[in-house]
Amino acid sequence: MTFIAAIDQGTTSSRCIVFDSDGRTVAVDQREHRQIFPRPGWVEHDPVEIWRNVRSCVDQAMQRAGITAADLAAIGITNQRETTVLWDRRTGTPVHNAIVWQDTRTDALVEELGGETGLDRFRDRTGLPLATYFSGPKIRWLLDQDPELRRRAEAGEILFGTIDTWLIWNLTGQHITDVTNASRTMLMNLSTVDWDESMLAALDVPRAMLPEIRPSSAIYGECEGPLHGVPVASALGDQQAALFGQACFEPGDAKCTYGTGAFMLLNTGPTPVLSKAGLITTVAYRLADGPPVYALEGSIAVAGSLVQWLRDGLGIISRASDMDDLAASVADSGGVVIVPAFSGLFAPHWRSDARGVIVGLTAFASRAHLARAALEATAWQVREVADAMAADAGLPVNELRVDGGMTASELLLQIQSDVLDAPVVRPQVTETTCLGAAYAAGLAVGFWPDLRSLAWHWKADRTWRPGMSVTDREAGYARWRKAVARSLDWA
Repeated sequence: MTFIAAIDQGTTSSRCIVFDSDGRTVAVDQREHRQIFPRPGWVEHDPVEIWRNVRSCVDQAMQRAGITAADLAAIGITNQRETTVLWDRRTGTPVHNAIVWQDTRTDALVEELGGETGLDRFRDRTGLPLATYFSGPKIRWLLDQDPELRRRAEAGEILFGTIDTWLIWNLTGQHITDVTNASRTMLMNLSTVDWDESMLAALDVPRAMLPEIRPSSAIYGECEGPLHGVPVASALGDQQAALFGQACFEPGDAKCTYGTGAFMLLNTGPTPVLSKAGLITTVAYRLADGPPVYALEGSIAVAGSLVQWLRDGLGIISRASDMDDLAASVADSGGVVIVPAFSGLFAPHWRSDARGVIVGLTAFASRAHLARAALEATAWQVREVADAMAADAGLPVNELRVDGGMTASELLLQIQSDVLDAPVVRPQVTETTCLGAAYAAGLAVGFWPDLRSLAWHWKADRTWRPGMSVTDREAGYARWRKAVARSLDWA
């Protein structure tokens, strides 16, 4: 029997999951890595530590599964997106810590690049607003700090990669990225699916340091060392991997991952849809020599972290698992609305001046009403993103597939279904990010024959259906939007 191993290199930890031919989890191992904060707003990771942890995770997962390299059909990779690594081509040694996607040191550079046009200057080519989020400005910042580093980069002696590229390099010696990760650099043209010369010029990034862009599902090379001969056969950014693992293969298919924040993606098919409603246009995946498939993405900054704040900041609950029982002890939020704009609002507003507010308080309100309002806050934020997607793509969300830690809250998923007026479906296998990387790798090596077979493997665990009246839904949405307006212009 053969297996697929998926490496999931995330913001706080790395893990490896071994899957069998039915897409079931056989073994797991996970390791956390340090979060490095040199200055306020700066966030870094040690790429060498990440690589060491990934190797350990793969070794331990294989030991737990009782398998060797000879039992692996392929390895797939999914990763934190936008995080930027530069290293020496000859030695493989990083020249700086990785600059993490959350890092905001490029804020002045981003404002300078926007000029009179502002955030949308490059959206028509890249699908992205100008933001500190993306990799291109991070590369530019690193090169601007050291003229000798820039000279070496222009000579091809220094290589750039997002985390997928860093791992592929260490596993196979190949300098490769996939289309989903490339689409998050602000250097790739969405239409040509190649590095854009005008973007390289605008951001002053040498092409010689960039990896080759390949499909998300393809054999990039074979592993060296202990995994000798095992093909590395996929790479997908983490949210795109979750979309793929949820078998969202048709235009209109949508998923939302609920973690610290929430990320909703809508498959829009073979043509990129440029957003006019505050969303990001991104590549969803590309299989072998097939055309790229695109998606609209809405990023929500605060979801699960609001529950953590109620637990750690206010002491309303002692454990996150207490939320459902407390929130379910009341029929509604008692008119209380929480807008968790702790550091601004992301999609579809993109308002860095927003701050969190709690409105609608009366003497009647209790901690149970606050707990219920917190769950509703996540659901209403997802509703706003879904509305923006429908406006941009003309594709209403007729069903939402969900994953992530917050999906343990059955009350949240019922509220989500109610406010979306659409079924919400939780799958049997909730590790959809790793599963998506495994699926894409398996397709590349013939472990699974086609997308239809993957869709057949996907199974629902439970479906929640809307039960809220139209009147209550629209009244609640109006109240939410009024509360959002109160959160603006604070910073």
